Amino acid sequence: MNDVHLSAEQRELYGDTQALAKEVLHPIAAEGQPGRVNRRLVKALADHGLLPRLFGASGTNAMTLCLIREALARESTDAESALALQGLGAHPILRAGTDAVKDRWVPSVADGTAIAAFALTEPDAGSDVQALSLTARRDVGGYRLTGEKLWISNAPEADVYTVFARTEEGITAFAVPGDAEGLSGEHRELLVPHAIGSLRFDDVHVPRESMLGSPGEGFKVAMRTLDLFRPSVGAGAIGMARQALDLAIAHTAKRQAFGRPLKDNQAVAHRIADLATRVQAARLLVHQAAAAHDAGAPDPALAAMAKLLATETAQETVDAALQFHGAQGLERGHPLEHLYREVRATRIYEGASEIQREIIARRLFRAAEAAAASG
Repeated sequence: MNDVHLSAEQRELYGDTQALAKEVLHPIAAEGQPGRVNRRLVKALADHGLLPRLFGASGTNAMTLCLIREALARESTDAESALALQGLGAHPILRAGTDAVKDRWVPSVADGTAIAAFALTEPDAGSDVQALSLTARRDVGGYRLTGEKLWISNAPEADVYTVFARTEEGITAFAVPGDAEGLSGEHRELLVPHAIGSLRFDDVHVPRESMLGSPGEGFKVAMRTLDLFRPSVGAGAIGMARQALDLAIAHTAKRQAFGRPLKDNQAVAHRIADLATRVQAARLLVHQAAAAHDAGAPDPALAAMAKLLATETAQETVDAALQFHGAQGLERGHPLEHLYREVRATRIYEGASEIQREIIARRLFRAAEAAAASG
């Protein structure tokens, strides 16, 4: 019943992806080195056809991306992250790069032999893209980039970075090879041991043909990418929430407390019922935002609602499932211990929950003002 609104093809994609994640990808992810890019996992995503779906001639659509990310996250959050980062890092190249740049990078990213990264965030500029300070000054045949990037997923190991810098015309996007002269970086450690790091650009030369779009169009390039991927952030979070619900239901059905299963405690049963309802509602909102994007009418406020509700609900669901498990769920290596760390970041990256609320509120008040003016 949860999938009644999906087509048979979409349901098949979801089921096949979840099975692949459980049987193939999760074991590969478990063998990876924490805090480092798992190239074997990325290659497996390509070899089993998931990455090529993102980089076909017409690219992917938002609903397909949502279904894949949710199905992966239900079994392997590492696989879900790896796929999302390949897409996020290379989508601007696919959509705005010259033929030469696309030919150089897109096939390699799609077949899992090159790692991509989306380099937007800086030490003093997160969601506020207009505050970027990495500069790109004109040079013979191109530009020279100077400055820093921080909290960049897949850095400093990526083979290519989509980099956003400030030029005379405004924010401009570039495709920068990971081995470019003057580019250096280091790993950073977070609560979740993901591959993430900082980058330093010391007069890095970038040929003009490596520009993505026109000078000053970098903000549009970034927003087109984020408009596509933002609903799927919520989808990944829903996958985590559904995994947590599965664990909570199984545990409370067999765990005995005071002579009866935990599920026979009304407070526990009703809490699970409420969480399942919220997760399903958030999932449908994510799919609505994806459908709007695919219909050619993307709504930033709707996408913000989807990401906000999905990530906040997922956090609540994982926390409750952990509470039901008690100390067992806190033990290192338990699926919920892993989910508890993983789900927290979803409320921050690609626009924190507070930013999503701001987007929603502005849209509501702008609509009210327009209605008042026309009335």
